[in-house]
Amino acid sequence: MTNKYKYFIANWKMFGGVKSVNLLNKVIKFSKLRKFKYARIIYCPPYTLLHDFVLKTKKNTINIGAQNCHHSEIDGPFTGFINSKMIKKIGCKYVIIGHSENRLTGENDVLLNRKIKSSLRNKLKIIFCIGETYNQKKNNMTKKILRKQILHGLKNIKNINNILFAYEPVWSIGSGIIPKLKDLKNNIIYIKGLLKKNFKLKNSQVLYGGSVSPNNIKELKKINEIDGFLVGGASQNPNKFIDIIKKTFN
Repeated sequence: MTNKYKYFIANWKMFGGVKSVNLLNKVIKFSKLRKFKYARIIYCPPYTLLHDFVLKTKKNTINIGAQNCHHSEIDGPFTGFINSKMIKKIGCKYVIIGHSENRLTGENDVLLNRKIKSSLRNKLKIIFCIGETYNQKKNNMTKKILRKQILHGLKNIKNINNILFAYEPVWSIGSGIIPKLKDLKNNIIYIKGLLKKNFKLKNSQVLYGGSVSPNNIKELKKINEIDGFLVGGASQNPNKFIDIIKKTFN
């Protein structure tokens, strides 16, 4: 890994009830160990748990983020949505934008660009997800897709220092299959090169997401260019999530 800190983002997706906040107890205790002081742990639970998670982690180093947000900063007729201003006011510091599961529902680069701008204006840090589908990979379009998602998603945004990039191949999410290490390394290097060339970002932070588990983390951590991991299902289990962090550093 090329940066000092390693990021471990727990994307809970549609999981958890009020009592689920107690699942943080082990991770909170673990986060206090000096041995793992360079681990940056971020939990992104459903909207219904954001307030409880913020209160639970108020006195430790764990940060909380939302899984998505609406593009408008103005209160209005948007039933079922919350915006970046509301997320910030509740005490969150991060928001995931561009996850493939949301892109599949119709979120395009223009909409994501508006969400990113809104979130940056409200002082949120962004976890920007990018990645190709299986057909795009098969047709050797991976780099073309990554370039398009980055350049269009970040159009007219000059300062991207508060954006973490999560490379998540769509075909890997939830499948248990991770990319070949050579391909993954090349894609991470490509992303970092693109950010350096187009945005003058010398120390970009690029994470990997897609079926990350305690079983494959030792393989994934061999790629020094990866600055952390966006973890889905495995993050819902505190023992598995802790195991991923431990194995990254050991």
